[in-house]
Amino acid sequence: MGCILALLATVAPRFVIFLLWVFSDRLSVAFSSFILGFLGFLLLPYTTVFYAFAYEPIRGVSGFGWFIVLLGFFIDMSSWFGNAKQGNDYRTRSV
Repeated sequence: MGCILALLATVAPRFVIFLLWVFSDRLSVAFSSFILGFLGFLLLPYTTVFYAFAYEPIRGVSGFGWFIVLLGFFIDMSSWFGNAKQGNDYRTRSV
């Protein structure tokens, strides 16, 4: 089940967050408050999913897990700034 969610997270991270919220306690274990998970859902979905997958209940995120979380952050930032670049290209195009 975890591998299917990881593959699905590459396409639809918000859907995976929703599935984790409904069918498991992974998000409540990884995040101490509902607000952090909800803000992650809205603003940084890849980072939120990767953090939830990399989190270990006793140790937290450590070692290679931080690399995975950082990768999710870079994917989120590229989607934010890539979309802004596309919007600028569209507005500067002459009709």
